Amino acid sequence: MTPETLAEKVLSATRAAFEALALDDAVLPTQTAVERPRDPKHGDYASNIALQTAKKAGTNPRALAEKIAELLAAVDGVAKVDIAGPGFLNITLDAAAAGEIAGKIVAAGPSYGDNASMAGQQVNLEFVSANPTGPIHIGAVRWAAVGDALARVMRASGAKVTAEYYFNDAGSQIDNFSASLLASAKGEETPENGYGGAYIDEIAAEVVKNRPDILDAEDPRELFRKDGVDLMFAEIKSDLAAFGTHFDVFFNEKDLHDKGELDAAVERLQKQGHIFEADGAIWLRTTTFGDDKDRVVKNSRGGWTYFAADCAYYLDKRERGFDKLVLMLGADHHGYVGRMQAISQAFGDEPGTLEILIGQLVNLLRDGKPVRLSKRAGNMITLNDVVEAVGVDAARYALARYSADSSIDLDIDLWTKHSSDNPVYYVQYAHARVSGVLRNAAERGVEKGESYDAALLTHPRESDLLKALAEFPAVVATAADLREPHRVARYAEELAAAYHRFQHDCRVLPFPDEETTPVNQARLWVVDATRVVLANALGLLGVSAPERM
Repeated sequence: MTPETLAEKVLSATRAAFEALALDDAVLPTQTAVERPRDPKHGDYASNIALQTAKKAGTNPRALAEKIAELLAAVDGVAKVDIAGPGFLNITLDAAAAGEIAGKIVAAGPSYGDNASMAGQQVNLEFVSANPTGPIHIGAVRWAAVGDALARVMRASGAKVTAEYYFNDAGSQIDNFSASLLASAKGEETPENGYGGAYIDEIAAEVVKNRPDILDAEDPRELFRKDGVDLMFAEIKSDLAAFGTHFDVFFNEKDLHDKGELDAAVERLQKQGHIFEADGAIWLRTTTFGDDKDRVVKNSRGGWTYFAADCAYYLDKRERGFDKLVLMLGADHHGYVGRMQAISQAFGDEPGTLEILIGQLVNLLRDGKPVRLSKRAGNMITLNDVVEAVGVDAARYALARYSADSSIDLDIDLWTKHSSDNPVYYVQYAHARVSGVLRNAAERGVEKGESYDAALLTHPRESDLLKALAEFPAVVATAADLREPHRVARYAEELAAAYHRFQHDCRVLPFPDEETTPVNQARLWVVDATRVVLANALGLLGVSAPERM
């Protein structure tokens, strides 16, 4: 019996209790949930539905709990129901009902963990969005891991998600980038506010190789702009793909200008009554919506601002049919929150249409000391530096393992260890260990069969592991709802620990001179279910599930 099935039975028993006690069932929720109690002595699952509804129904919580317990105890698969405190329900399943989950997991395979908590939602998830003026730096690498994992857990929860990368190819930073390339090609010093590092020399050399006469052109800087951005962005795309980060859409800011979308956005805002003119400039009155100051959309020289492009881009997303926009920004973008939320409300959208997640800093450590400079980029740590230091799997897992609003010290020594101290190794080793048991079973001709007797799974370690396996869909749903994919990583570590304890205390395969028993077969089902869930959890994080280590 899954937690979701048990929750439905709890709600059904509660409805029946309301009817028996002549209470108004209009106060009942449309759905409920059960939780694992901290102390296993209090049963397999707990519910507070009596406490939630009794006061609204005008009755005593404990009296209501007693009636619910009476009805729930009669449900097939429920061994007993105890009442604790003022009305908590502590539910114990019989072994057969608890053990059924292994078969359901094996049957579901890669789809186990999928749920419908976000069904029907059209989500635009924008992350990384680094300007094409240099390689992906370590802060954006964090979003490459977290954003991609978040897209995966949202999709697993039923949402239709478009992962989007927005890049600024129209602005002063691109001007400085092209000027830096031109200076490098001429053998000159990096200009003021320009970009340095070996990658500038590499790209400049590639542009010159492709256009041998570029320095004799009428406007070489414009050619360096076009070709340099193309080369840099091709490298960014390649690096992200190698890191396992997938984007459905790469959106150019320049397209907003070329298609007249900035004019259209300002016109829409003007009709909403939020545009005004002052000091020769055109402004959006964002203070109406809580921003700390009003924002210029067109300056006194008649030029569009970055903020105007933000307005147009927001409207573009909404007009593409997205009802939820999730924007992931770096630690230095706190000031953007107020103005971006003001844009959303100025267009008439409800609060919550736009969600902004702010990530904190990442420090790369070696021998306990910060690694500060890239061999190639010079003044920053890049995605390739991180991958070279710890590998793709460890980098993705490490960066997605922590809440995005906390800073990370990514210790190279820790994340390259082949020991249980290294969280990704610990989880991957559990999957390899599970795979080894199944491989050994196949080599010895020990088959789990088409079915198993779930009632035989009575050992406490079996019970703990089965309950952990049953929790996975709820973990995925919560990770999606709270935008916290790190919950999947922490769950995977807890599951790995539960499996290691199970294998230590519960012999799965018979000794070579013994016959295969129904207990061996039932435990093989549990092992196979563990393999499925560990692989699915690692998959949601974009991390491989090795069969041998």
